[in-house]
Amino acid sequence: MVVVWRAVYVETTTAPALATDADTAVVAVFDDEPLAADEAREQLEALLDSGEARGRFKHLALTHVDGRRVLLVGLGARDELSAERARVAAALAHRRTRELGATTLCWALPPGAGGEIAEGLVQGTLLSAYRFDRYKRGAKPDSGPDSGSDDDDNGAGGLERLIVSAAADIEGEVGRAAIIATAQNRARELGNRPPNDLTPTALGVYAAELAASRPALTVSVLGGDELRGLGMGLFAAVASGSAQDPRLITLTYDGGRTEPDSRRLALIGKAVTFDSGGLAIKSMAGMVDMKFDMAGGAAVIETMAALADLAAPINVLGVVGAAENMISGTAMRSGDILTALDGTTVEMNNADAEGRLVLGDCITYARREGCDAIVDIATLTGGVVVALGSVYAGLMSNDDALSELITACAERTGELVWRLPLHREYAQMVKGRFAQITNRSERREASAITGAEFLHHFAGEVPWAHLDIAGVSDHGHAPYLDKGGTGFGVRLLTELALSF
Repeated sequence: MVVVWRAVYVETTTAPALATDADTAVVAVFDDEPLAADEAREQLEALLDSGEARGRFKHLALTHVDGRRVLLVGLGARDELSAERARVAAALAHRRTRELGATTLCWALPPGAGGEIAEGLVQGTLLSAYRFDRYKRGAKPDSGPDSGSDDDDNGAGGLERLIVSAAADIEGEVGRAAIIATAQNRARELGNRPPNDLTPTALGVYAAELAASRPALTVSVLGGDELRGLGMGLFAAVASGSAQDPRLITLTYDGGRTEPDSRRLALIGKAVTFDSGGLAIKSMAGMVDMKFDMAGGAAVIETMAALADLAAPINVLGVVGAAENMISGTAMRSGDILTALDGTTVEMNNADAEGRLVLGDCITYARREGCDAIVDIATLTGGVVVALGSVYAGLMSNDDALSELITACAERTGELVWRLPLHREYAQMVKGRFAQITNRSERREASAITGAEFLHHFAGEVPWAHLDIAGVSDHGHAPYLDKGGTGFGVRLLTELALSF
């Protein structure tokens, strides 16, 4: 049994769904296939014959068998079944059973479906069950990074137990899915916390508490004086206008081999806990959701925790740059020349292009710590939203093999990416007039790519990929997500680390 988000228990059984003590059983229906359920077959087939239940994808029908609810969920054609479809179906089922007051749900894994479908059902249910309610209905503040509010419906839509019924042993797949979904929900919680609550200091404390309960995870948190002492002039400049001290959060997980040829992956996250735009101040409409500008950092922190919980056989370094981008007499100004950790001089010509400044120093820091590949994740540009909307994250990389691996992991996890090109002509667009490079191109085009080319400068020849998640980090459109932070990247980065 695995304890997951907010007192929801996830377990597996080989008993039929209706033989469990669940108050609600969920049975899958495929297009043009007979019902697979052996129990109550006559009653369930009658529902199909009447047309009330159908195999069409997302179709729901409810009946009762021996005083218990049975929800029939259409999955469409069997050859179209995927983990993502399973997540969607599970979310719709949870939403319906929540309306009915269900507390224990049992999914009957469709015959012939593999472990990846079971993972999808678990993730879809737990992600759908998440609620951000720490400021509502007298809910008590969380006491730690793994706790939740204890209001009357446990913060999980009233769900207390989730059972997956399958003929084969799928405990490993179900346990893995529960761990990753829990980590994603924690990342959503971080994103949803307001900026007066989740300051850079608070994020550092959170990361330290998260690591303290995981022996395989070690943490280092450096303050503003320390990162300035290191020479992180770009990162320090972003924080210079705020009364809140920045934090450089480093998480280390060494779960792989210790031989000299062991490979190490670096994950780097932007965590601007609030972005006013600095002296390039945003409009009110553009500023209202800027608490989500730390979504990349949240994804990295929670991926590191998930890898530790999974005892993953991989060595991973997580680096998170946390700061506020605010306005004051000490804020960075357009025209300032900044010096990066690696000595690069940078013209700061747009205070609202601050994320690349934070990440540039963090990439150099990771390179000095030693890594075989670097992946950064950030809400970097509005340009990627114009290009890809809220369906895909932008992927830019200097390495085809790494890019192909990330794309494959994205397909498996349902956190989709679309590769955009890098080119020396784009790199020329970030060359500075008075310094080596600038954080704002004079040409108003290809903004997502030029932002990536800025980061490419610091990655150099190390295999590197950049994920621009500005369009997918909040207010997700999938049925298993709701308004607020999505936790995008936790599933993808975890899968990437496990596949590295």
